[in-house]
Amino acid sequence: MNAGFPAPRHLDAADVARLLTPSAAADAVEAALLDGLDPEEGPPRTQVFLPSGQLLLMPAAAGGLAGVKIAGVAPANPARGLPRITGGYLLLDGATLMPLALLDAPALTALRTPAVSAVALRHLAAPDARHAVIFGAGPQAYGHLEAALAQRPLTRITVVSRRAENAEALAAHARSLGTDARTGTPDDVAGADLVLCCTTSREPLFDGGPVPGHAAVIAVGSHEPDARETDTALVRRSAVYVEARTAARREAGDILLPEAEGAVGPDHIRGTLADLVTGRARPAPGCPQLFKSVGMAWEDLAVAAAVHSAATTEEGRET
Repeated sequence: MNAGFPAPRHLDAADVARLLTPSAAADAVEAALLDGLDPEEGPPRTQVFLPSGQLLLMPAAAGGLAGVKIAGVAPANPARGLPRITGGYLLLDGATLMPLALLDAPALTALRTPAVSAVALRHLAAPDARHAVIFGAGPQAYGHLEAALAQRPLTRITVVSRRAENAEALAAHARSLGTDARTGTPDDVAGADLVLCCTTSREPLFDGGPVPGHAAVIAVGSHEPDARETDTALVRRSAVYVEARTAARREAGDILLPEAEGAVGPDHIRGTLADLVTGRARPAPGCPQLFKSVGMAWEDLAVAAAVHSAATTEEGRET
């Protein structure tokens, strides 16, 4: 015990998933922005490249709290039966920097990333969106499926993945949630209301030309300037939104690569997530709405704080 600070609470993956729903996580992200948090001021992600992958360090402070995520990205792990993302999140009291909780980082990331996308969908997706095409069939695809179902009245899901068995597993899960779900091909974007890109691909997943003008596209799979899931054609014809311009200019290959080709200019980004939440920006009519996220430390902090608060409330009910 240290001057009123008990030992840090340990919250494993099951705790994180149990304590906070995807919608509640989205509410936490949105509340942080409405409270005036400025993502443009967030410190950059530190990346250390290792023979086995990357080590990422993501610190943030806001609202009387601080925190840091240390995450490993090990591309060879799935072949070993191990998770691709590893690590932990340390939540701290902002005034004293005393540890409050240690959370499972992969579980936090799996909750936080769809939460950010859900906030974007609240503002960018057509209210009557029915058909979502999901690229990828890993944890983020499952999380984005549930986040999208919570935001829009989806009835049809198409899953596109390199591995047929993984795609069918996600489609089966979507059917268990009450949707008409099947596997498909990249050409299915032509009939989509939502396109959710949740892969590790470094090259465009589909031709952006046929994407309908009313569709919302969410791209979350990369955080490197030379990797992208969407093509130049889509970026050029879309209204583009990001978490923060500073982060996008460092890490969003989906935007930086078309810019390097001369297809769009530096001013092509229409707005940020904060602009959408506060009403400073609204969807542009007559074109796809593209939200590109790279993952930022303030988002981890907002969701980790909400998980910790839920754990404290639960503990209080039990005593």
